[in-house]
Amino acid sequence: MSETDLEQQLVERFREVNGDHPMTDTDDAYVSAQFVALEELCAIHGRDADAVRRLMLGQHLPLPGYLRSDGAEMVPADLFALADEAGGVELLEAWFTAHWADPITGKAEWNAYLSGQYVCLHSVTPAAIQRKDHLTTAISAAAKEPDFGSARWSERLHALVDELDTLEPAFTAYDRLRFGGPTSRDTCIDAPRARFPRP
Repeated sequence: MSETDLEQQLVERFREVNGDHPMTDTDDAYVSAQFVALEELCAIHGRDADAVRRLMLGQHLPLPGYLRSDGAEMVPADLFALADEAGGVELLEAWFTAHWADPITGKAEWNAYLSGQYVCLHSVTPAAIQRKDHLTTAISAAAKEPDFGSARWSERLHALVDELDTLEPAFTAYDRLRFGGPTSRDTCIDAPRARFPRP
């Protein structure tokens, strides 16, 4: 299979998952600052880009997080780190899913990881995914707590929001298009800070 075939297949798979939305100059600048082109990352790590594309298409590594306007497949700089930690790409799925006690949740998180859509974390690890879930759930439920509005409540809420802020990047307008609405940063960081400013 020629290189262009694999690249084309990866573009098609990316669009199946994310829809076909335009990337603006602002989107491109954001992505270039946060991510690295697949070809460049492979060159740094001495890997064959086509072999990595095959792993992505075969659901062994996550799809690119973004396709830049110039067609570059943009991936996190630590794309290979989890597979290395697991002891190899072939062991990655079992290692990854074992971080969840419930195998169904583990499998769902694995599928989400493979989609490449975990662009909501600076570093995509099972621990970071679990922590983000815990924080977004706690922030979303905060208004229902019995001491809602108190100084202690405000302190607790802002501690959760601040921690989530350290885990999440800024996102870009393209993300709101592909996810069909606001991002977790919009709803769980910016909105609570605006609605409940620090005293």
